[in-house]
Amino acid sequence: MVGSLGFLTMNLAVGIIGFTVVVTLFAVGVGTAVVWVGLPVLALAILLSRGGARLERARVYAMLDTHIDLPYPALPEENRWRARVKDVNTYRDALYFLLMLPVGIAEFTVVVTLWSTSLGLVFLPLFYRWLPEGEFRVFDWDRPWVVVDSIPDAVPFALAGVVLLGLTVLVTRGLGRAHARFARALLGPARSLA
Repeated sequence: MVGSLGFLTMNLAVGIIGFTVVVTLFAVGVGTAVVWVGLPVLALAILLSRGGARLERARVYAMLDTHIDLPYPALPEENRWRARVKDVNTYRDALYFLLMLPVGIAEFTVVVTLWSTSLGLVFLPLFYRWLPEGEFRVFDWDRPWVVVDSIPDAVPFALAGVVLLGLTVLVTRGLGRAHARFARALLGPARSLA
């Protein structure tokens, strides 16, 4: 569960970096390919996509305990670049990093929201007195539904936090397993349709 938590919170940064690198290099490379400047940029985009995918496979294995086989066929002695360009796995690697931005945003948001809410509720009896005016106002600061200003008032919220914490652990594990399947589908060998 700790591996899933760390992995899912890192996905926002991985998504932003991966998306930015892939989109920038492919756009600049395609846009300047007419004057031949774009070809080295596209080559760099291919190398970084494949290298980033290797790092991502290692990160999935280390943190989610899911092995993903390398999908790349052996490169021929001649025309190595042509083989890389024709290999569908190169583009699946780039697609993974394009999709990591929205997936990373969603996973990060769900995980951080659930963990901060559940831990905040669990520890509410310990810290409510250090909040402004020594109280916790539920749902609205101006016209609160409930005001927590004593330990007995805070205990029901702490119990709800314990229940939410259990749910949060389950959601974190489930999101980790779902992301492992997502990574295996895009970063692993393609399944044949036959």
